[in-house]
Amino acid sequence: MSGNSSNSVIQAQKLVDQLRVEACMERIKISLTAGDLVRFCQDHRRSDPLLTGIAASSNPFKDKKTCVLL
Repeated sequence: MSGNSSNSVIQAQKLVDQLRVEACMERIKISLTAGDLVRFCQDHRRSDPLLTGIAASSNPFKDKKTCVLL
């Protein structure tokens, strides 16, 4: 029984430590950061592979060989 109890205490301590870290973080209102985020996305849209796609010659995920079934 003491094993479960000590595990619970350890987990609770980890949670408290994480909450303390998060409480110390500087918070910025989304109304202030949304404009920066939109501007960043617009400035980098030409180099975003999700928007422009990846050239077949430089795509590391493209199959090297085709599969042939006989």
